[in-house]
Amino acid sequence: MSSSLSCEWSLKMPKGLDLEVSHHPVTMKSVVNLIIAMERFKTSNSEPVLSTDFQDENLLSIMLESIVEEHMIERTGPPPQFTSRDEIECTVTDSQKRSLVLVQSSMELHAVMLQGGSDDRKVHLNMSTYAHPTPNAETRPVALGIKGTNLYLSCHEDDDKPSLHLEEVTDKNSLTRISAESDMVRFLFYKRDTGRSISTLMSVRCPDWYISTAQDDDQVVEVCQETAPRYRSFNIQRQS
Repeated sequence: MSSSLSCEWSLKMPKGLDLEVSHHPVTMKSVVNLIIAMERFKTSNSEPVLSTDFQDENLLSIMLESIVEEHMIERTGPPPQFTSRDEIECTVTDSQKRSLVLVQSSMELHAVMLQGGSDDRKVHLNMSTYAHPTPNAETRPVALGIKGTNLYLSCHEDDDKPSLHLEEVTDKNSLTRISAESDMVRFLFYKRDTGRSISTLMSVRCPDWYISTAQDDDQVVEVCQETAPRYRSFNIQRQS
């Protein structure tokens, strides 16, 4: 098969240039790429091939043109999307058993060690889960909204540094489908389970930045990297 293919195309090659196929192409896609490259030899590139100035770099350039063109065509499809699946109500405590409390004056979440009888201060989150554009068994994309409000956690860069925010989302339908290339990915976090009900929450928009709490009590919830002296693991309990 390789020999017959080489002979067939050698007859179509410019004078002075032979084609040898050392092995049979594995897929039809390989055959198509070979044909495209050969057609280029026969048309606009015939004159340079006959020239004594034709070098290996010219041959490589011709082959790469068809490869680049192929990838440009393949990339014209719609961008991948995160699609919402379901929503559950949950409570969240950090590894120090501190609850998340909404501070209205600053529109921040704080991690607070609540005393008996003050459980009503802790926030309940509506956690929406999403289908991943490229399924990953280790993580699941989620959006985190504060129950009874239009506030959602988001992560984006301020002064070139990622930071955690509470943003109001008036149209919650805008979170139903989120393009992987849109600015709306700031509302998404990768939930990775590290134990029973224990998870980390990494920003989709800012990879390697995690929702975290400070070592001291009653401090703002922020994002940090793994090396920061902060707590990144949370106990996420589903509410019935």
